[in-house]
Order: sequence, then structure tokens, then C-alpha cells
Amino acid sequence: MQDRLESRYRLLGVLPLIFFLVQTIHYWRYGGMGNLLWMCNAGNVLLGVGLLMGHREMTRAAAIWTIPGLGIWIKYVLLASGFYFSTTLAHLGGITVGLIALHRVRMDRIAWIYSFGWYLLTQLAARLLAPADLNVNVAHHVQTGWETTFTSYWKFWIVMSLAVAAILWAIGFALSLIWPANSVTKSRGVGIVNGSSAA
Repeated sequence: MQDRLESRYRLLGVLPLIFFLVQTIHYWRYGGMGNLLWMCNAGNVLLGVGLLMGHREMTRAAAIWTIPGLGIWIKYVLLASGFYFSTTLAHLGGITVGLIALHRVRMDRIAWIYSFGWYLLTQLAARLLAPADLNVNVAHHVQTGWETTFTSYWKFWIVMSLAVAAILWAIGFALSLIWPANSVTKSRGVGIVNGSSAA
């Protein structure tokens, strides 16, 4: 019975991959495929793969990012451009699955480091692969509105990266208080238990 329940839990990973697929279809139809590299979109892939593999670090890193990702989406997409089904599904669906996942895998105090590493990797991918005019993950130039404060992109990047690291640490810390990793008992069966396999 435990094995069946664990399999069903891991199959939750299919949902974020579906969210990403819906976004892919949207951008294929309307243009802007580079937008798939935004943290929120790419994060659904990380979350889905992490759940399917039962990989605690991947799952936690992606789940942390769903929280700031939701706020950024509300400000810069929902309020600025209005409702779009695909992006709403990606963000609301992603954070829902992410929080359900955290209830199971729990959160440790160093998960924010993996989340920050994912940020750097995704930003590098956006700089190399996404068109500069999209400025995906703010990987090409200073965010609009900050041009007078930062005359150099790299100064902006350093400050932004430090701010991102601080925010991720704070989110990870708060989530570790809600779902501490060491509170998971060994009786939860085979698979993801306190982020590791139980015999």
C-alpha cells in the first residue's frame, strides 16, 4: 500500500510538466519561445522532474521559486497584461504542486542554496539562448526603471544576485519552520522520506 501511495505522489510531477507544455504551445502559437526560460516556466520542469525522480533538492529548489515567481507574475504579467490561461496555470498550478510537494519532502535550511544555483543556471541559459530584447530573467540588461540607479549592467547584476540570495534564504528559512525536514518520521514508507530513501 505504501508503495502505491508513493508512486501516486511522485506522479504529481506530471502536472508541472503539463503546465510547461501548455506554456510551450502558447509561445509556439504566439511567438516568444525564449520566454520559456523564465524562472517560473523552467521551474515547472525542475519541479516535475524532481518529483518524478524523488529528488529532494530539485523539488525543494523549484518549490522555493514558486513563491517569488508568483509575486513577479502578478505584478508584471497579470496586472500589466491581463489574464492568460497558460501563464495562470503555470504559476498557480506550479505553486500549488510545489506546496503539496513540500508537505511531503519537507524543507531543510540549505535548500535555498540549491534554489540560488538554479537561478544562476537558468539566468545563464537565458543569456545564451533567449533574445536580448526579451531580457528573460534580467539576463541581458538593467531592469526597466533602474537605469538611472545602475549605469553598469554588471553592478546591477551583483546587487540583484545578492538580493535574490537573501530573498531565497528568507523563504527557505520560513518554509523550514512550517515543514522542518527533521520532523518527518521513518514510518512514511519507501521513497521520499525526509528527503531520502527509507529501507
